[in-house]
Amino acid sequence: MLFLRSLLFTLIMVPATMIWSFACMLFAPLPYAQRYFLTMRWSWFCMLCARWICGIRYRVEGAENLPDAPAILLCKHQSAWETIFLPVFMPRPLVFIFKRELLYVPFFGWGIGLLRMIAIDRRAGHNAFEQIVEQGKKRLANGQWIIMFPEGTRIPVGRKGQYKTGGVRLALRTGTAVVPIAVNSGECWPRNSFIKKPGLVTVSIGKPISPEGHTHTSMMQEVEDWIEAEMRRISPHAYRQPLTTG
Repeated sequence: MLFLRSLLFTLIMVPATMIWSFACMLFAPLPYAQRYFLTMRWSWFCMLCARWICGIRYRVEGAENLPDAPAILLCKHQSAWETIFLPVFMPRPLVFIFKRELLYVPFFGWGIGLLRMIAIDRRAGHNAFEQIVEQGKKRLANGQWIIMFPEGTRIPVGRKGQYKTGGVRLALRTGTAVVPIAVNSGECWPRNSFIKKPGLVTVSIGKPISPEGHTHTSMMQEVEDWIEAEMRRISPHAYRQPLTTG
């Protein structure tokens, strides 16, 4: 049954993604706010299919912590689920930071190329981060929020990756608060897995952390400590080892 439900989900989403990618080309002349809203209807449709076909529900805790101000979201990354859900849920347009090569991916790359995301050339080394800072300041000034995954890649359920400091360094350079987010989406939508499992995904949003008085090391540690402690609260069965701080 899980296989059949997952197959049906895929059979619907593949053509829907192709059709929506072509529709995005039609949205291109529209003002940015309308273009973003219409493009993200694909994410809304995907979440709807995940709910009714695969049985993946969700709940959000701490939504009241989202500030009415510029912010950088630093989120746990277990699955593709959060990359689809967060742009639909958040009250402001999100800016993802991704490698430039993704722009050349048929259909997917065409859509994100129209949404003022930050595409970087990772071969540029230090200059790549300067690109993020320069473009990040513009996006934040225009009312968008930047989202980054500090572990850099999808991490299996019950595991902790190495937290990277790019997000907090951007926060320090721009004077912007960061909002930590914990999510256990991998329990329903495992990474690199065709099978989607029914269940409840919990998204927990922490209080904003101001860069004032922080170094990138201390700020990153506070973000990491909060996210990992929260993961053990929302998925206690997945973490057998106690949380140790650095």
